[in-house]
Formats: sequence, structure tokens, C-alpha cells
Amino acid sequence: MPLTYRALDPTKIVETIERLEERIASRFPGSGLSRVCSDLAGVAKQTSQRITYVDRPNWTLRLLLLAMSGSSLLILVYLGSQAAALKGTDEWSETVQGLDALFNLLVLLGGGAFFISTLETRWKRARALTALHELRSIVHVIDMHQLSKDPSSDRPPTVGGKSGDRKMSLFELMRYLDYCSEMLSLTAKCAALYAERLSDSVVVDTVGDIERLTSDLSSKIWQKITIIETLDGRDVPLPTIEQSQRTSASS
Repeated sequence: MPLTYRALDPTKIVETIERLEERIASRFPGSGLSRVCSDLAGVAKQTSQRITYVDRPNWTLRLLLLAMSGSSLLILVYLGSQAAALKGTDEWSETVQGLDALFNLLVLLGGGAFFISTLETRWKRARALTALHELRSIVHVIDMHQLSKDPSSDRPPTVGGKSGDRKMSLFELMRYLDYCSEMLSLTAKCAALYAERLSDSVVVDTVGDIERLTSDLSSKIWQKITIIETLDGRDVPLPTIEQSQRTSASS
């Protein structure tokens, strides 16, 4: 039975991001945040494809490594048998040069085998790091969208749309910031997929950096949400199901 709840499912992550994109587009149609979420959904789909590549073994390199290792072993056995057979005979000094050449070949094959054994990991690491840098860039783009949404500012926050910029209510501002926090969390989940499938220290450290970055930024966002909830000494209530349905129907 597959361990469904012990590993992240790339398909579920993509579906969650797509649902979030629909929610943002419904409440803030034509906004920059909805376009960023659309880009994040596209990157998440690419992540699912890239994870398949990272998880798939490179049989060409592995067969080449096996052939080189087998050749090295055969040369080593031959050197040992020749040394045992010719030791103490007159032919020993004449055969040393040939054995020395085979020994040098053995060293070269060993070095080549070591290089090939690390080549697959380095290729996968390079591809994973490229994707992780892309996810980190999206994190900073999301952060740029929430930076200007300061509830304590003298200027009321605005949001872009199909009909131009408009002022946001406190409730809309709280929803906007909440969407930013969700996007940060889902971006970190996309990054975590690489650490699950590729146990490379550089990749794992990079994923950890992205997770810490998204966590820190989410903490700042929730500080703003707390300010909104306590603004003017009153709480801003969350919408009920009926209110959400009326809002969706009116939009």
C-alpha cells in the first residue's frame, strides 16, 4: 500500500495552487497577485515534471560506470596473477614495464569511475538548484506585493484590477495578505519536493533556506493581519459562509 500521507504529492500541490488562483481571481480580478499565483501554478506543474526527471536513474551513466568498474577489477586480477606467476623468475624484470602500464591504466579507470559516479548527482543537483532559484525569485515577488499593503500607513492600500487601482477595505486587505501567506507556504512545499527526492546536501540546504525565508515573511504578514484585527480597538470578523456566497454571487 502506498504511503500517501508520508510524502508530498506534486499533483495535490498543483491542485491546491490552482484553487488558490481561482479564489484570488474571484476576489481581486485582474490583480497582479492573481497573475503571480498563475505563474506559481505553472512553476508547480514544471516542478512535478522536473521531480520525475530527478527521481529517474540515468542508466547510461550507470552502465558505463559498471563497465569501467568491471574493467578495473579484471585488470587488478590480471596484475595479481602475473605478479604471482613471474615473481622470482628471469622474466620478472622484463614484465614489470608492461605491468606498470596496466597499473597506470587501472588508476585512470578508477579515476574515471569516480568521476562518473558523481556526475549523475551533479547533473541532478544543477537542475534542482536552477529550479529552486526560480522558486526563491517567486518568493521575493510575493513579498513585493505585500510590502506596500501596510495597515498602519496614512495612505490606504490599493489593489490593481481590470478597471484600475481601487482602495481596499480592511477585510479585503486581510484577505489579500492571507493569500500572500498561502502562496509563500505553497512555494515552500514545491521546494520541499526536491529535498524529498534528491538527498544532496547542497539541495537540502537550499530548500531549508527557502523554507526559513517563507516562514519569516509569513510571520511579518501575520503581524500585519494582527494589526488589522485590532485596528481601532475592534476585531474584523471573518466572513461567514453565507457572506462568502453572497460576495461570489455579486461578483
